[in-house]
Amino acid sequence: MHDVLRVTGGTPLNGEITVRGAKNFVSKAMVAALLGESSSVLRNVPLIRDVDVVADLLRLHGVGVEYDEEGGTLTFDTSNVDSAHVRDIDALAGSSRIPILFCGPLLHRLGEAFIPDLGGCHIGDRPIDFHLQILRDFGAVVDKTATGIHITAPRGLHGTKATLPYPSVGATEQTLLTAVRAEGVTELSNAATEPEILDLIAVLQKMGAIISVDTDRTIRVEGVDRLTGFEHTSLADRIEAASWASAALATGGDIFVRGAEQPSMMTFLNVYRKVGGEFDITDEGIRFYHPGNELRPIVLETDVHPGFMTDWQQPMVVALTQANGLSIIHETVYENRFGFTEALRRMGAQIQVHRECLGGLPCRFGQRNFYHSAVVSGPTPLNAADIVVPDLRGGFSHLIAALTAEGTSRVRGIALINRGYEHFMRKLGALGAQVELED
Repeated sequence: MHDVLRVTGGTPLNGEITVRGAKNFVSKAMVAALLGESSSVLRNVPLIRDVDVVADLLRLHGVGVEYDEEGGTLTFDTSNVDSAHVRDIDALAGSSRIPILFCGPLLHRLGEAFIPDLGGCHIGDRPIDFHLQILRDFGAVVDKTATGIHITAPRGLHGTKATLPYPSVGATEQTLLTAVRAEGVTELSNAATEPEILDLIAVLQKMGAIISVDTDRTIRVEGVDRLTGFEHTSLADRIEAASWASAALATGGDIFVRGAEQPSMMTFLNVYRKVGGEFDITDEGIRFYHPGNELRPIVLETDVHPGFMTDWQQPMVVALTQANGLSIIHETVYENRFGFTEALRRMGAQIQVHRECLGGLPCRFGQRNFYHSAVVSGPTPLNAADIVVPDLRGGFSHLIAALTAEGTSRVRGIALINRGYEHFMRKLGALGAQVELED
């Protein structure tokens, strides 16, 4: 697709769009299919770049992958799993960080795995060292080479006991995907318990895994010898739903998000109401709208589930530029997530970023010189500007800002948004946005 979008803002977004399965779950369920010795079916799958990348990686390893776009259904045939050529895997290096999660399943199926250098959004430190240490704890041998990482399990994989220093989603996924077929019991303390994690556990249980989740964030896995395929329908993407909700608030619009689900969005909905937004919940989705009153400032801190998601923060910041007063946002999940505010300031937003922890939650980033708190003064009119998309969520936030601003903005690098927002150009058109791709 073209990579520059002309956006003429100042028009409220009104209409209906549909969200399908969660990007942060679907790609992991696709990897889980590798563990099954029979075919799997995954439904409610969005057509996004991350799905394409994982599908290509699976095909490189001999998995048959078929996608029915109209029904959003993926089918996996894992009867011929095989090692991929290093040069083929390397061709996909930098496209996604998902390859690190292939390690456990490939070790179980083939006895070895090769992982290229990993990419992803530049929003803060996302090291893979902890992933590699988890694999070592299971008994894997990790050899770093010039082109990537070669991992073997000459004595098999065995259950282990570990405590995460932080409830990392990626590290929890790595542990689950490795532990389900490791010999013995694995116990993971301080694990992530996001809805996407619980949906992955549901998939693994359907495949034959034995997994329990305690209220103190401890996950226990009893390894089994064999797993079968699964049939599963993905939970909805709560991040995309919240992004469109913030777009409705920032532009003064009214958007019905078909497919949005209340249970996974309750924390977001509370904040949305505190800011002054309104919503109506139905069995088919959630209507998000600006009621016409002044928006209110808030104090907000991101946190692991059930706290306010870090991926909800950036679109909400754009909406807060239109709130009447001083809002304070403390980012405790990623240390470098306020880089996107530079473009907002050029558009007229009054945003100051600070190294100090402007909040009450325990934070890993205090006294470490990371700009991880922000103060937003509003309301401020936004003006059109030329913008470069910095990362997936920041990029969609820039798009919201351009839709809110007076005049015509040029947003460069929009192909990155395709990683996590299905048919976003088509959806913008359905909502009445004045957008046009540059030739």
